[in-house]
Amino acid sequence: MAWRIQDNVIRGEIDNRTKGVVRGRIWLRGIEEPIVLELTGNAHADLAGCLLRFENPLPPVPMRTDATFNPLQCGRIGDLTASRKVRVFDIPVAEAWAMIKRGEKPPEHMANSLYLEWFSEANGRVVIEGADWKVDLSAPAWRLTPEDEQQRAQAAADGMAGFMQKLTEAVEAQQEDKPEAIENWDEFAWEKFLRESDARAAKYTELLEKYGDDPDAEERIDKEMGWDEESCRRRHEEAQARGEDVLSEEEMNASLAEAESNVQEPLVPDPLTEGVDWIRTGEERVVHPLQHRCTESAMALWHACDEHGLTKGNDQDLSDLLSEFQITGAKLAGALNSLAYGRGLKEGGFIVACLKRALGHLHAAQAALEKVAPKNLVPEPALEHARRELFGIRDGILELMKQFRETD
Repeated sequence: MAWRIQDNVIRGEIDNRTKGVVRGRIWLRGIEEPIVLELTGNAHADLAGCLLRFENPLPPVPMRTDATFNPLQCGRIGDLTASRKVRVFDIPVAEAWAMIKRGEKPPEHMANSLYLEWFSEANGRVVIEGADWKVDLSAPAWRLTPEDEQQRAQAAADGMAGFMQKLTEAVEAQQEDKPEAIENWDEFAWEKFLRESDARAAKYTELLEKYGDDPDAEERIDKEMGWDEESCRRRHEEAQARGEDVLSEEEMNASLAEAESNVQEPLVPDPLTEGVDWIRTGEERVVHPLQHRCTESAMALWHACDEHGLTKGNDQDLSDLLSEFQITGAKLAGALNSLAYGRGLKEGGFIVACLKRALGHLHAAQAALEKVAPKNLVPEPALEHARRELFGIRDGILELMKQFRETD
């Protein structure tokens, strides 16, 4: 994944007044000395030949204490511009998200955004982006020629292609050594499948962030993800060469049409397992009791912190605790909420693999909690309640893992 450090930036400067070289310094909150940039390449036409100074208009968030961000960023530039077109909400972000949740479209407009991207030898792809940053730009010492622009665009494309190749290799690495027949998968095969899904999601997220507002975004993303017609045809031919049964396009369309015509009534939770595999919340949602406990406990801690003004992201360990606690609840939802409709809907190995992932985030929340405790930031009753809940939820996860291993 790329390093997106805009939330940590205080201010910075980018100097492309020497052709073919980009130097700079960026001050990050939580790091005493500025990071130094020594990069090859040129910026876009609006910044080429110029000295750019920029400042974050928002209070920056401290850099993670465990971040392995190299103070000397050597490598080559990607896209460096102060005029990238992005969509910006016309109302506060909180109001915009509330409208989106209600299925409404918030008012927005296209605006110029600062977009600084480079490919570091130490940290890979690094991005700083913001639409409301304070920018000061010198007069250009030189300008790009058409040949320079062609070389610049090709260099940026090559850098992104190299980064995408690493993400593709991460996907392919998770595809090895899995049983071909899904009926033979155990919890370890399902874990590998979930890691592959994570790798694909990471790749898609990077592509969407990079090309999301590009007119050709859909075509470019489909090609990189292997979803275009040529990639699908090639995989089809490779599968046929291996002797695998492959549906033709007509057979696939017929199968999909049949599935759509056989849509069943909505699933109804099993009344015999109420209270064990599911409960109904105050919002009439059907959820697993352990998942509900985790979500409620995480939100209770969040509210306790919010009452004391502690949810602004100023303490990284507290941010980790709150986010990892909430992510644990989300992972438990994916693992357990379908049990309301029957334990046979999902393979036991799949459920165990999902529970392992939830357990990993829970352990991260516990570790963060013990880092937060000595700082005396959070009221002791709220912190102690969270500690007890995390241990109790952990016991519940381990018991469910034992059950599903025995039945798998």
